[in-house]
Amino acid sequence: MRIISYNVNGIRAAIKKGFIDWLQSNPADVVCLQETKATENDIDVTALEALGYHHHWFSAQKKGYSGVAIFSKIKPDNIHIGTGHEVSDFEGRVIQAQFGDVRLINAYFPSGTSGDERQAYKYIWLNEMLAYLNDLSKKNPKIILCGDYNIAHNEIDIHDPKGNKKSSGFLPEERAWMDQFLQSGWIDTFRHFNKAPHHYSWWSQRFPSVRLNNKGWRIDYICVTKPLSTQLVSAAIFPDVKHSDHCPIFVDINI
Repeated sequence: MRIISYNVNGIRAAIKKGFIDWLQSNPADVVCLQETKATENDIDVTALEALGYHHHWFSAQKKGYSGVAIFSKIKPDNIHIGTGHEVSDFEGRVIQAQFGDVRLINAYFPSGTSGDERQAYKYIWLNEMLAYLNDLSKKNPKIILCGDYNIAHNEIDIHDPKGNKKSSGFLPEERAWMDQFLQSGWIDTFRHFNKAPHHYSWWSQRFPSVRLNNKGWRIDYICVTKPLSTQLVSAAIFPDVKHSDHCPIFVDINI
């Protein structure tokens, strides 16, 4: 099974840039989207269904904000919406699908770039999510967590670590959370296969030359619990796919 994770930064804008045509090229069995900024009723879902996708949505209560979706050519055994945390669920940040004994979680982690209040909420969300995952893994030991984590973990994951040491997304507390998360029994699938630098999944839109010169951040991840480690086949990033300020990432896994 190939699973893609992709922050589309507005699915309607991505569709105008050729997103549906890209899906038609059959890039994956399951596509996890973040920051859809739309509801199911806002797009022509018949185009998705014609491509063989089952589609499941969890949109924010605030229009044009946040939101996640799972498109799958393999019908999930069930879909679970949210985590039960009020603010997170109000913002449409987590949707889950069960495939046999594997739980797939698609999450859009909060950003703290808009100010101290959101940065403070980001820390709350991270702690709530880690506790939720730890509890869930006791019942579902095989979990895949796809999403825009909004954190560059190590210096290798950001083009200018010194210049961004005080930037949200690369703060010591956020990076320490990633350390704690991975040490609690998770595998960063991309780094499992690729230890090289200069691989990024997001580039600022403020300056067009940033993406052209590959001055990016790796803030999108597909992580799996250790019981799935022997089932990993490959993982990579698609930097040349350009419907968003992010690009898709993928993992191939035998489940």
